[in-house]
Amino acid sequence: MVLKRLSEAAGVSGQEQEVRAIIRAELEGAVHSLEGDTLGNLIAVRNPHAPGPRVMLAAHMDEVGFMISGYERSGMLKFRKVGGIDDRVLVSKGVRIGKDRIPGVIGAKPIHLQEARERETPLRTDQLFIDIGAKSKEEAEKKVALGEFAVFDTAYAEFGAGLVKGKALDDRIGCAVLISLLKEEINLPVYGCFTVQEEVGLRGAAVAAYRVNPQLGIAIEGTICADLPGIDEEFRVTSLGQGPALSIADGGTLPNRAMVNELVRLAQAHQVPFQFRRGTAGANDAGRIHLTREGVPTAGVSVPCRYIHGPASVASLDDFRHTVRLLTLFLKSIEGGFRP
Repeated sequence: MVLKRLSEAAGVSGQEQEVRAIIRAELEGAVHSLEGDTLGNLIAVRNPHAPGPRVMLAAHMDEVGFMISGYERSGMLKFRKVGGIDDRVLVSKGVRIGKDRIPGVIGAKPIHLQEARERETPLRTDQLFIDIGAKSKEEAEKKVALGEFAVFDTAYAEFGAGLVKGKALDDRIGCAVLISLLKEEINLPVYGCFTVQEEVGLRGAAVAAYRVNPQLGIAIEGTICADLPGIDEEFRVTSLGQGPALSIADGGTLPNRAMVNELVRLAQAHQVPFQFRRGTAGANDAGRIHLTREGVPTAGVSVPCRYIHGPASVASLDDFRHTVRLLTLFLKSIEGGFRP
């Protein structure tokens, strides 16, 4: 499954080459053209000369991760976070560094040696290090260069009742949705934009949207899912197994209400389960798309994912399939004359 390959690929913000190569290979021959830009976005174009508005579908390729920032005399590596990662999930996690996938483990002072006050708060990143088995600074320098990127070392797997676990489902699951959509028979000018650097400021989407100059935009995302013990219903944002999540508002966008209403109408008419995203924290590529040029009617459709921005996320394959189904219906509605 392409989602497995996407999840296990390394693609920290600014270093999305491996993910981009997988997507390019998957779409060769299925689209009119595959175009790159200076920042690293990959734009897959279907039916550029078909009647109807230009529709931009965006999913970001990058993931949160780490950058190597220095060496200790002992051979341990100093590092910095790239994107938003909770320090509390880092200790003892395996990582892979650089294109050679050098294995390492994020380490810290053992709890037995910590003072009482140290045990009361999470260890900060500057108190952690990456152990690659080097015995000296000189040995570490030969193995890993300054500025190399690292990702969590997590294998993708299916488990439970139709669930998957893997790293970077935010937003590799959105990329998998977009790949599926680009293989559907839709007679519209569709621009599938696999964007870069979303996790560090929605940068790729700004460049891609300016280039495409869309008349409608949709951001496809893997979003917060907190359907967990101890969290009240109203604070769960989304729940696994209840279908794609439609955004009403988030930290970067007030989605076009006519587009949201049409998505709801289609879901109800075709019995596609859906839910509203019950939270406004965070933002996605829609935050840049809707501000392009004179403004673009934009909506956000997300696949719920537990534990995003951590070593392993969990998602539902049914939610994935229902997201593809709903967005296919929406594109056919545009083809049939819907306009916001």
